[in-house]
Amino acid sequence: MNAYYLTADDVEQTEGFVLFSLTNGPEYHVSQIADAVVVARYLGATLVVPDIRGSKPGDERSFEEIYDVEKFILSLDGVVRVAKERPGKLSSRNLAAVKVPNRVTEDYIVEHVEPIYRSKGNIRLATYFPSVNMKKTEKKSASDSVACLGMFGTLELQPEISEVVDSTVERLRTLSRKTNGQFIAVDLRVEMLEQNGCQGDESGTKSCYNPQEIALFLRKIGFGKDTTIYVTESKWDSSLDNLKDIFPKTYVKDGIIPADKKSKFLDSEGSEFEKIIDYYVCSQSDVFVPAISGLFYANVAGKRIASSKTEILVPADISTSSASATNFITHYVSKKNHLAYSCFC
Repeated sequence: MNAYYLTADDVEQTEGFVLFSLTNGPEYHVSQIADAVVVARYLGATLVVPDIRGSKPGDERSFEEIYDVEKFILSLDGVVRVAKERPGKLSSRNLAAVKVPNRVTEDYIVEHVEPIYRSKGNIRLATYFPSVNMKKTEKKSASDSVACLGMFGTLELQPEISEVVDSTVERLRTLSRKTNGQFIAVDLRVEMLEQNGCQGDESGTKSCYNPQEIALFLRKIGFGKDTTIYVTESKWDSSLDNLKDIFPKTYVKDGIIPADKKSKFLDSEGSEFEKIIDYYVCSQSDVFVPAISGLFYANVAGKRIASSKTEILVPADISTSSASATNFITHYVSKKNHLAYSCFC
């Protein structure tokens, strides 16, 4: 990755702190980290290790419950100063809340963030997502390599969760003996398919595909009934029966995760662990099929490109009886237009 020539000495260091939280799941976390690192470095501020907040009120956990905190701090050594704990001297009097758009630019920081930081001394950052845009930009910026480091070089799972992901992937490979240990991960969340946004837009482009449509798509591009499929659902839903009819070896987390880990990672109140397992299994599968377009697809694609796992097939309604899988490779790969391509030479 072309980010390691950076040092904190290139930037005038200031006394203040940048605080932020990781929210909404791992696909958001990587983008939130990238923006916070870019802002803290530009301001010469100290970045405070974030906490993690789930979608339900009160669902908070520490960074190290999910990620390796030492690796995070070490990865930013010489680029941004990092504090493990929130300094006690911070209060609402000297801490301002600031919103920044995802993939924040230096121009935006100069105009909207720096003046507040200079007057208040410390900021609490929140990233918002005006659109899901992970395409690389032609215009180069000094902060690009910092953003690359933030997205691809800072987050590693803590050992216990990493172990659950590894054993899930290993189990799926064992179940895939007839297909040389290869399996497909499909991001298909039933509750999202039921939302209105999945009905397609005015141009007729669909943003979501249901289990039956995914089953027909996979069959038409040549996958046989012995194909093992991992679906990003925790428990079995009857709507998945259509997929299982064509591909009997279709699994959800409940049927794959080691029994002794289920109470902690599947049956606990927060769904944060479940999202993490899905994100990392989808990043490691032999083929990834996003039944839902959005940030999960975009950032899993980035993680896969970073590790040369470029078999990402975007579903479509195929009118003929068969088609070539290569016609459905994501534009992020076929056009090499994902941000990840500008991070890895």
